[in-house]
Amino acid sequence: MEALIKIQSELNAPKNLYNSFGKYSYRSAESILEAVKPLLKENGCQLTLSDDIIFIQDRFYVKATASISDGKETVSVSAFAREDESKKGMDGAQLTGATSSYARKYALNGLFCIDDAKDPDTDEYTKQQKGKAADAPANTSDTLTHALKAIASAKNKASLVEIWNRYSDLHEDPTFTRHMSARKKELL
Repeated sequence: MEALIKIQSELNAPKNLYNSFGKYSYRSAESILEAVKPLLKENGCQLTLSDDIIFIQDRFYVKATASISDGKETVSVSAFAREDESKKGMDGAQLTGATSSYARKYALNGLFCIDDAKDPDTDEYTKQQKGKAADAPANTSDTLTHALKAIASAKNKASLVEIWNRYSDLHEDPTFTRHMSARKKELL
């Protein structure tokens, strides 16, 4: 599909989010979607995302499928993510939503050929992470500032769950939890 090749070559989906616990930058499915929507419109394509819950060897997996169509051809890529048995501070629906977001991100990565990260088991990954350390927030105050900005820009509940998980070191911070609760109410 010619349009997909064009979108893959033009797409810029930067790692615009920061995990203060793991000290790394990353992108979410929402970040990829925000970056790709103008290119889809420009190329006359439609993107759809779907999820299936699959039970494999006593575990539940979310199978996310990203499909792009130009009206004549359709290309699809699927990715899987396994639900944890439990996650502190999350109910079952939130856990499934977070797992879906993760699987969708990797389906989108596959569809649009997004891969700029090194394998965590390599020396190259360690060098890459050291190079990014300068971009990390310097202290808890900076981390809280980043978290509050992320909360304010959250577009849906899935984004809030992702923010909650990303800033686990702030779960006891009253400012963080107050902003999370207020934004959640706004999005309902």
